[in-house]
Amino acid sequence: MTAAAAARQILTRLTEVMASRLHAQGKLDQVVEIIGECLSSEVCSIYLLREGMLELFATRGLNQSAVHVTRMAIGEGLTGAIAQKVETLNLAEAKAHPDFQYRPETGEEKFHSFAGVPIVYRERAVGVLCVQHVEPRRYEEVEIEALQTTAMVLSELISNAELVDEEEARGLTQEQTGPQTLAGLTLVKGLAAGYAVYHQPRVEITQVMADDIEAERQRVYRAFDRMREQIDTLASQAEFGVGGEHEEVLETYKMFAYDEGWSRRINEAIDSGLTAEAAIERVQQHTRMRMREIDDPLLADRMHDLEDLANRLLRIVAGQVGTAASQGLRRDTILIARNLGPAELLEYDKRRLKGVILEEGSLTAHVVIVARAMNVPVIGRAKGVRTTVREGDEILLDATAGSAIVRPLPQVADAFQARFAKSREKQAVYAALRDVEPFTRCGTRIQVMMNAGLRDDMSALAMTGADGVGLFRTEFQFLVSATLPQRERQTRLYRDVLDAAGDKPVIFRTVDIGGDKSVPYLASEIAAQDENPAMGWRALRLALEREGLMKIQARSLLEAAAGRSLYVMFPMVSEPWEFDAAKAVFDEQLAHLRGQKKLLPERIHFGAMLEVPALAEVLDLLLPKLSFLSIGTNDLTQFLFAADRANPKLAERYDWLSPSILRFLRRVIQNSIGSGVDIGVCGEMGGRRLEALALLGIGYRRLSITPAAVGPIKELVRKVDLAELTAAMTAWLAEPGRNLRAELSAWADAREIEYD
Repeated sequence: MTAAAAARQILTRLTEVMASRLHAQGKLDQVVEIIGECLSSEVCSIYLLREGMLELFATRGLNQSAVHVTRMAIGEGLTGAIAQKVETLNLAEAKAHPDFQYRPETGEEKFHSFAGVPIVYRERAVGVLCVQHVEPRRYEEVEIEALQTTAMVLSELISNAELVDEEEARGLTQEQTGPQTLAGLTLVKGLAAGYAVYHQPRVEITQVMADDIEAERQRVYRAFDRMREQIDTLASQAEFGVGGEHEEVLETYKMFAYDEGWSRRINEAIDSGLTAEAAIERVQQHTRMRMREIDDPLLADRMHDLEDLANRLLRIVAGQVGTAASQGLRRDTILIARNLGPAELLEYDKRRLKGVILEEGSLTAHVVIVARAMNVPVIGRAKGVRTTVREGDEILLDATAGSAIVRPLPQVADAFQARFAKSREKQAVYAALRDVEPFTRCGTRIQVMMNAGLRDDMSALAMTGADGVGLFRTEFQFLVSATLPQRERQTRLYRDVLDAAGDKPVIFRTVDIGGDKSVPYLASEIAAQDENPAMGWRALRLALEREGLMKIQARSLLEAAAGRSLYVMFPMVSEPWEFDAAKAVFDEQLAHLRGQKKLLPERIHFGAMLEVPALAEVLDLLLPKLSFLSIGTNDLTQFLFAADRANPKLAERYDWLSPSILRFLRRVIQNSIGSGVDIGVCGEMGGRRLEALALLGIGYRRLSITPAAVGPIKELVRKVDLAELTAAMTAWLAEPGRNLRAELSAWADAREIEYD
């Protein structure tokens, strides 16, 4: 008899038992009889997890008086070892195994052979299914596979009958079900409360036994086809470069995706009577068991690759290929993900998304910039999230402290809400500064502008009283679009933004895509050239090479700004000729519109972003061509320190208050004196109060920051005496061995200037 036939015979009879009106204990009693008969085994026993112990719930062949009496801890005896290691045992002589323990009340002394498989629910062992025989023999592979398949069906019976406590089914201790604190890295400050939602929800298998085997087989065939298509397209995605480890990973994925042995094992599981989802999970359980036996790290990694693919296949066959965003958020949410791209974050409902917890993440990743723009608190590098947080758990997120409380006690939640209320009071104080101009104590006017990227962001201009939009990220429209945005759509967006700004200036940064801001309609071209996307074909480089992209955007901006002043800024300029080439595209489109007698902008101000350090060496050549220059501290920092912003291991490897970057920024200001060019900062550095103090102290008078930071920075500016601050910064930068962060913090403390 094949494994499929044996399992099918058992499943056919189990179906009748499950459909019967027997109570749960009666069903288990019937199950052990069926398994024992079908496998010609003298003993069949079921142990289930109850109150942290494995309890004998049903048996055929052992003493009935031992039922609900014999109990053992996880890891105790052969049964406990199976549950602890979540692996199968197949022994010709049970007593010879070091974990064997004799229980006299069971009457098992006359049995020699033993085989047991774990009953798994939610990836945890919640019980053990065992068979025993008088004669010493190893059970055949077909018998073991039949037991494993049966154990999977039992997990459904056990959960439906509520024979195992839900918390125990999840494998959680009392400590793990109570309050827990997660620690992480602060990426976006703020407080938030909500319920846990995973970005990629786990697939819950609700039906184990198939109604129509052929229909299930066809579902798996279709899922395999779709998965293989996805894997084939991975080579054209931005995260895969040419050569090196990426190609190795891709080839491994392809090997598993097209592995006939894998698909055959899934089909055999379907033959035994399982649904497509249950069959994939059944084979995946077998893979996990094999992984525990592998000592070779390289081979273990390959098995992890197979598990990743199995999860992908499971999501496809279950029709859950989308993220939680596609399903919609139903209540206040703390989103949990390994990592997120900026476009993925923008898919979520801003009204419901209250905070984000990332397993990875770095301080200057673009998703963090988007989160700041959305005023969504974020912590990253939070270890142990998946083992601590369950879908739907209440979470109190204190991103300012870099921590989150999971399943808080009522008194803790009350205290948190009190802090929340106090935070809102502070926000009200900042809001009261909306119409107050930010002058320093010595009478110097500081321009405090805001960053934006969405049409909805413009409402913050009036709410914060910002002096204008110092950085409008036009790429957000490209990130959320499935195709390249047409000219009419772009024009409409830019016109709406200018209308909302009124008399206040808006600096439009031309499209900055590539790197960690990949778009599907350009992914294959980007991937073909970039092994290091952050320093590759992106931003202005991409726009200049794709001439049509730049022309359409130039035309859209010029038409949208008809009759008004237009501020245009080019990103990632490395040398003056790149600025000249970009400006030439605008000049060409301007001449075209003039020839058509179209209404033109009253005046056009052209600027550049200094993000590439090389540009600082040729500022004398570039400044005469500019109206303004903006320092993009996020990219500048990663290039200056050779620290990839997307690499979580480097997230804390540099400090915005290190002498090297502050000296660099001061040199830019000093080299621009007398040029008449307005110099400012439009990176995240300017939105942090202590870092903003440093920028003011080295000469910067224009900051463009996230809307949420406008009020706090305005309040900060009004407490500063620039002459005193400048003198202190000059002294500190002259002695680079000193801890500038500590020095500046002490200086602020002495003047009662809050900087957290």
